[in-house]
Amino acid sequence: MNLLRRLFIAILITQTLLLVGTLGYSFIEGWPFFDSLYMTVISITTVGYGEIHQLSREGRIFTVFLIMTSFGVMAYIVGSITQTIIAGQLRMILGRRKLEKRVKRQKDHFILCGYGRIGSFIARQFKREDVPFVAVENDPERIKVIEEEGFNYVEGNATEDEILIRAGVERARGLIATIPSDADNLYITLSARSLNPDLYILSRANEEGADKKLLSAGANRVVSPYLMGAARMVNAVLRPNIVEFVDLVVQRRHLELQLEEIIVEDDTKFKGKPLSESGIKRDLGLIVVAIKKASGEMVFNPSSETLIEKDDILIVLGEKKHLEMLEQLVQSAEMLGKRVPG
Repeated sequence: MNLLRRLFIAILITQTLLLVGTLGYSFIEGWPFFDSLYMTVISITTVGYGEIHQLSREGRIFTVFLIMTSFGVMAYIVGSITQTIIAGQLRMILGRRKLEKRVKRQKDHFILCGYGRIGSFIARQFKREDVPFVAVENDPERIKVIEEEGFNYVEGNATEDEILIRAGVERARGLIATIPSDADNLYITLSARSLNPDLYILSRANEEGADKKLLSAGANRVVSPYLMGAARMVNAVLRPNIVEFVDLVVQRRHLELQLEEIIVEDDTKFKGKPLSESGIKRDLGLIVVAIKKASGEMVFNPSSETLIEKDDILIVLGEKKHLEMLEQLVQSAEMLGKRVPG
């Protein structure tokens, strides 16, 4: 029973007690309505003002009954409020401890710094893709939204090393800095890189020239939402069908067709074989759009003679079930199901 319901019941009982007392004094003593109400109030509250009129024996018995009943009502009200507050505090403490345990158990996850418009969109996409992540936010209103969404989070400033450690930066797979301040994103990047040299860091840049500073600070990739938005608007006007196609495959609006990147952790199945003999197209019905070689070279529209080698990253277009089959073929057991940022 929540606090509001308990208070409603307590108010209802109190009003009933006032009505019974007023009617009782009017019937037993024959007093006017206001005198009966006044006597009822001072009896219930036990203020000790004394009898406003001489009470009969029956009136005094009724007063004793009224005072004893009021004690029970007040005990119920105080007990209900106290119980609700204590129970709420216990739930909050236990919930916070449970959250901390979940965060501590996480590994190979992403840390999402900032839960504004961009951060919240990324969080929902992560949930949709079943990608583990921990949000870091210090705004109380945004924390409430995160809690309502049921996401794991750490409350605090992401620029502080202690907060990043609590978010599991040393066990994390990647970090995304989406805070509107370039200075804060720069500081987060420096801190995260020092705490985990192998961490993949994606940072948001707002001002012109901030991307170079963020890359120098240790970010693997820098994205400017404004430049990306402008480029998308231009393409939407000049190449609307291409934009529609990209939306279908990248934003997963087409449930059957997906564009995915898969790392070749184990090349046993394809070692020494050209792309034409790999069976990726023939057996799985997948299209290899590009291959990123271990050297960093990006091979677009690879020829049928291109060899698939260990540590290659395949950019593949096709149905989800066939993409999962390809993952099983090229990834070792400990890497199965993981996707490496490009």
